[in-house]
Amino acid sequence: MDAPSAQNEATELDRPGLKPLSQWMRTLVDYVRSGKPDLTNRQMALMLTVYIGAGPHTVRGLAEALNVSKPVITRALNKLSALGYLRRERDSTDRRNIFITRTPKGAEFLDAFHHFIAGTGRDERHNLSHAERTA
Repeated sequence: MDAPSAQNEATELDRPGLKPLSQWMRTLVDYVRSGKPDLTNRQMALMLTVYIGAGPHTVRGLAEALNVSKPVITRALNKLSALGYLRRERDSTDRRNIFITRTPKGAEFLDAFHHFIAGTGRDERHNLSHAERTA
């Protein structure tokens, strides 16, 4: 590499915002290598909204919060429910209402994801079923 190219590359690495993006890249690479289920951004946003945001959560409310349609939430919820990360529960006072609730397995998943963000994630592929590894 010649001197001007090296200088351009160094300038590129000094761009604002590159350091946080590099950290996010390392987080995602570690997560992909872990063998944990590969969630889409929408699925992850839905998970975080339910686990961090105040409930109760409904499909309609989640669709409004994420600015997507109810079918988008339903598809993401189907996947997350199949993985055991979220659960649908019927309202005991009004059986027409269905709430989206947290599960212990979903909390464990997000706790493990937190470790990837912190840089302390570990490869747990041997603990996952084939369905979870290929989800």
